[in-house]
Amino acid sequence: MSLVSADPAALDSLRQQFPALTNKAYFNYGGQGPMPQAALEAIQRAHWKIQQEGPFCGQINRWLQQQAEATRQLMATELGCPATAITLTEDVTVGCNIPLWGLEWQAGDHILLSDCEHPGVIAAVQEICRRFGVETSQFSLLDGLDQRSPVEAMAARLRPRTRLLVISHLTWNTGQVLPLADMVRYCHDRPQPVWVLVDAAQSVGSLPLNLTASEVDFYAFTGHKWWCGPAGLGGLYVRPALCDRIHPTFIGWRGITTDDQGQPTGWKPNGQRYEVATSDYALQAGLQAALSLHQQWGSADQRYQRICQLSHYLWQQLQTLPQIRCLRQVPPESGLVSFQILAAGQPAPSQHVSLVQTLESQGFMLRTLLFPHCVRACVHYFTTEAEIDQLVGAIKTAGSA
Repeated sequence: MSLVSADPAALDSLRQQFPALTNKAYFNYGGQGPMPQAALEAIQRAHWKIQQEGPFCGQINRWLQQQAEATRQLMATELGCPATAITLTEDVTVGCNIPLWGLEWQAGDHILLSDCEHPGVIAAVQEICRRFGVETSQFSLLDGLDQRSPVEAMAARLRPRTRLLVISHLTWNTGQVLPLADMVRYCHDRPQPVWVLVDAAQSVGSLPLNLTASEVDFYAFTGHKWWCGPAGLGGLYVRPALCDRIHPTFIGWRGITTDDQGQPTGWKPNGQRYEVATSDYALQAGLQAALSLHQQWGSADQRYQRICQLSHYLWQQLQTLPQIRCLRQVPPESGLVSFQILAAGQPAPSQHVSLVQTLESQGFMLRTLLFPHCVRACVHYFTTEAEIDQLVGAIKTAGSA
């Protein structure tokens, strides 16, 4: 498979803007993307501006409001939704917790999750069940991976009292992209419609998105993974029709309206109602710079196409190693490629840990996952074929040592 056309000089110039790429082969974008120099400089400039003009004054407050609006607009452009539907948060987990705790749960209600969800979300659901007498269960994406329809697997486990489905658009362990629009449509068409909450930690910045067309209800994301922005800034999309149905849990001045005496009168009429109070506002400048850099390289579709072609190349190379088994039996439709080392035909967790440690000592950054226990490598659109060849060579050498 030939790669998306990329001018080698332009690609090299882009990579030189990421300090983390100058001395290592980075394959951990699904954990945290490295920031480009432009983002680091934008954060520093924003801090200097705030301090030089006065961190709490009318002029800076107006500038911060403009920065927040610009950030929401950039996010909305990437997500395919109105900027007014975006809430600025710290991370994916905060975004997921807003609708999880904003629903008015009743004893006997049911929450359905896939078996590939992140433990942070699972823990929040478990606590809701404990407090409110809500029930939860899982449907399996791991069983029959690449063979069974996710829609069919989900449909078989929905109940009459299921109120919420919690899924990842792109699973963090297997790299599977779920048919989100089909799953949302099935849930919404039930006699008692089921709302859909998406953990979008891996999908934002890697998949081309149109949240409005998908009709998804809640989509929680971060800027520090595939967008390569700063840690501590993310967002939540809430389908506009549901804005009044999800009640704020953590409440502060950014989310409320006030009267002429400054007393609370209600909620902001858009996604701002779920925002709380003071944040590290300079991070917004960093994310804006990172997004601008990606958009200059190519469209979301072009970036995704190159990610998939690079991940296919890595997957194919790993298939040549007899001791390696990829979790996916078909070329992955995302930048996440997870694999296991086999010993006597079975996965060897201790060897996974040892391999990641050995590779890191050689300048290759990967990680292990616990469920299923495996090694995960992530490729971005600016990963190179040479890096992939070097990684596979290092894995082969480690396996024969």
